[in-house]
Amino acid sequence: IGETVADAFLPDRGLDPPLRLEVRPGGGPANTAVALARLGTPTRFLGRLSTGAFGRLLRRHLAESDVDVSGCVAAPQEATLAVATVGEDGQAEYDFYARGTADWQWTREELAARVPDGAAVHTGSLALATDPGGPLIEEVLERVRPHATVSIDPNVRPGIIAPAVYRERLPRWARLADVIRLSEDDLDALGLSLAEVCDTWHASGVRLIVVTRGADGAVASLSGERVEVPGVPTRVADTVGAGDAFMAALLHWLNRGALLGGRLEAVRPEQVRTALTFAAHIAAATVGVPGADPPWARDLAPSVLDLLGLPD
Repeated sequence: IGETVADAFLPDRGLDPPLRLEVRPGGGPANTAVALARLGTPTRFLGRLSTGAFGRLLRRHLAESDVDVSGCVAAPQEATLAVATVGEDGQAEYDFYARGTADWQWTREELAARVPDGAAVHTGSLALATDPGGPLIEEVLERVRPHATVSIDPNVRPGIIAPAVYRERLPRWARLADVIRLSEDDLDALGLSLAEVCDTWHASGVRLIVVTRGADGAVASLSGERVEVPGVPTRVADTVGAGDAFMAALLHWLNRGALLGGRLEAVRPEQVRTALTFAAHIAAATVGVPGADPPWARDLAPSVLDLLGLPD
């Protein structure tokens, strides 16, 4: 559940007029849905998609990636636009045009007609932190917890939402979530350490906490048991969508192991290690191409497929 965003990339040649932007589909939860579906997990996306040009682009991108969009709302508001500037290190900085756009305008009636029934529900990013829709998504998470694993990726955006908003809401999210993924940048923006979030969120009921470290890999805490994996060396086009792809790959691995649908009680540290390694490979493939364009399962190397315990 969450937002779709039209990511408009500034050209390398600078700001000389006329300025031509390259627009690609994006948005954290939508990126995760696309990556999940391309890996082969049946995935349904719940979002409010504009009926304008950007909204049609985003809907087509989801559908062509095998995401079920039958639960999406055809919204009269404009689509959210993010103008991205990519630095030499591949990191993107965004200017968001998001005031009053379609993604945040959920009503209780809209969501009540679309309560998910899958093994897991993933959400986060701006959609969960923005009113009026954010608190309504929290209500959905409350309703699905009896039958679904809940995963949350805060994807902190301090340039558009004050870190204090995340700090105020994160205790509520931790009481709802079984999995929370953050980046090192998220922790820095929140002024928190891994030790602090593990102490508080595990006590709230979060079974698995994952912190991604870019090229340095990832570290996870499974109810206090620490697991680390290295990054996968790769050529970086940009880092857009890498964390979303990582989250999708983690959920895909857990789903293939029939480990979703509850509080992750059966998950063991060695399984987390393999899942994180698989996720690091999917994130590496995503940063190797421009924009949030995660790989399809058919394009994965046999060595990566082996991490799923599946035949080539």
